Amino acid sequence: MIPSVLPTYSRAPLSFVKGEGAWLEAEDGTRYLDLGAGIAVNALGHAHPALVETISQQAAKLWHVSNLYRVPEQERLADALVAATFADTVFFTNSGTEALELAVKMARKCQYAAGHPEKTGILSFEGSFHGRSIAAISAAGSEKMTKGFGPLVPGFTQIPWGDVAAAEAAIGPETGAILVEPIQGEGGIRPLPDADMKTLRQLADEHGLLLIFDEVQCGMGRTGRLFAHEWSGVTPDIMMVAKGIGGGFPLGAVLATEAAAAGMTAGTHGSTYGGNPLGCAVGAKVMEIISDPSFLDAVNRTAGHFRQKLEGLVAAHPDIFEGVRGQGLMLGLKTRVAPADFVKAGYDEHLLTVPAADNVVRLLPPLTLGAEELDEAVARLDRAATRLEPATAGA
Repeated sequence: MIPSVLPTYSRAPLSFVKGEGAWLEAEDGTRYLDLGAGIAVNALGHAHPALVETISQQAAKLWHVSNLYRVPEQERLADALVAATFADTVFFTNSGTEALELAVKMARKCQYAAGHPEKTGILSFEGSFHGRSIAAISAAGSEKMTKGFGPLVPGFTQIPWGDVAAAEAAIGPETGAILVEPIQGEGGIRPLPDADMKTLRQLADEHGLLLIFDEVQCGMGRTGRLFAHEWSGVTPDIMMVAKGIGGGFPLGAVLATEAAAAGMTAGTHGSTYGGNPLGCAVGAKVMEIISDPSFLDAVNRTAGHFRQKLEGLVAAHPDIFEGVRGQGLMLGLKTRVAPADFVKAGYDEHLLTVPAADNVVRLLPPLTLGAEELDEAVARLDRAATRLEPATAGA
């Protein structure tokens, strides 16, 4: 018989009842060090006191009124995002997938409003992940996500990752936008080089295209800047945000320039729950904390120490690891063993990590990870690797 919860997840045999900072407590009281943070969602860790206070205060006042009316909490968060980024305007969603849907609509409507209704095509990249709606899997294009779900949404062309020459060659009269993750998450923690980011911006400008950045996983302080694209000095026309912006509360957003959003007039898009007072109150507090330069400085210091220790870990276990990659606290261990096997070995050491494509194990700890927790994390990673070495040696 099918279980009451649709079996679309391959779940670990773990469940948690409590969290604090970088730690989760299982039903039997066992504590796990969390280097996954709900897949880069719990940016400030579990049960952050400021977020608990914020949501408690807001919950006692007002949860939902709909977008039929002004929502002051929504306006406050939008103002903060506009002040801190390239954007002139923000639309709030509940998830990254919903943000992708609007980003696609916005790009196409912008071209339409500008007198180019034929420019509906969007270039995306192999290995990308933009969510699991039909449009999102059409954008990614991988057989793993699309098989059995056809017909897909037309208009997406996949380019080999990092091949900007192929991107330029693929631009045609019907191309309207380029969609890219500055750092692929699900694809295996693959940063796009700054030079490639600059080239994509140039191509977009030269051909009248919109440049869309998906910063759902790599944004909100994850790389040591508020958003990952800031390292390259390149700005997009449209940007998708989610995960960390809510600190664990379901919240997403699409940020855009005034020109990119020109076609999105009243009635062109909407959301029942998007931008509700609860989510936006929490998001505003998250934004206040993470956008503080001193907070981002601390993330960079932690990331530098973590990277250094991980390089030592790789050197100590050459049969298990090939290398470290990523930026800030969005790091990946390239493994010589199956990522699922390493993740399982981590469970045995009461450590939580996240598998990804390209034989990578993701390390996405809370941005508040402390020095002692960092040392403990590396020690547990070391023990997990040691667990796998006898099997590797005998293979």
